[in-house]
Amino acid sequence: MAHSPAMPAPVALPGVSKIVAIGSGKGGVGKTTVAVNLAIALSRLGQRVGLIDADIYGPNVPLMMGSAKQPVVGPDNRIVPNETHGVKTISIGYISPGDKPLVMRGPMLHQIIRQFLQQVDWGELDYLIVDLPPGTGDVVISLVQTVPLTGAVVVSTPSDVALQDARKALEMFAQVNVEVLGIIENMSHFTCPHCHQEIDIFSRGGAERTAKQFGVPFLGSIELVPAIREGGDRGLPVALAGPKSPQAAEFYAVADKLMEQAEAAAAAAKDVIEIS
Repeated sequence: MAHSPAMPAPVALPGVSKIVAIGSGKGGVGKTTVAVNLAIALSRLGQRVGLIDADIYGPNVPLMMGSAKQPVVGPDNRIVPNETHGVKTISIGYISPGDKPLVMRGPMLHQIIRQFLQQVDWGELDYLIVDLPPGTGDVVISLVQTVPLTGAVVVSTPSDVALQDARKALEMFAQVNVEVLGIIENMSHFTCPHCHQEIDIFSRGGAERTAKQFGVPFLGSIELVPAIREGGDRGLPVALAGPKSPQAAEFYAVADKLMEQAEAAAAAAKDVIEIS
């Protein structure tokens, strides 16, 4: 996407090594659940992690991270992010809590996203994870206009309906010149606790096929497990149980693959900058 003379070029955030957006073509595929658990997994794997809840209309990160604390504004007028479970976090849900909806138009959204990126005191971070709202809209454009992204991750369930929208998300990132670091298949299958049979509630394997079709990495699949939903509802995401926990292991496997892809993309971007 070319920048017009009136539009400032994206500016890197000092001290922030990699910025990864987590998106989906449609709502309800568990994108925030994946973002929160990946942020915690990356942190437990020794990375310094920040998490931006960029879903301004439906901010679920405060509930899932188990924190509703209003962020403090520091002496230099910079917002101090909440630190929960070892992850620095900002969300409009901390600033405007409760069930009152935020009714606003595109330019206001743009301002909030810019503030979350530039006016929050992130300090030194290896990863800044941005949980995008569902769909292909304003927030993504604001994000790519404000900061250079290392890449994006697309979350989908294996159902054809979700995959149709995931393909739109892949095309959207291609249009704004953001590299897709991979696709994650969420709610991949369900294991019956009684007969231990695997049941494909939303079909299975579709995200991996889509990744192959588009030539992007497949980062892995996350089983449909009640503990994952319960953890998010209680503000204690399953990733807190560590890589040896059967419920959390898949998030750690995905986090490992994501790090591999993100480090390669960041190194390639650095080479391009040095050549020019």
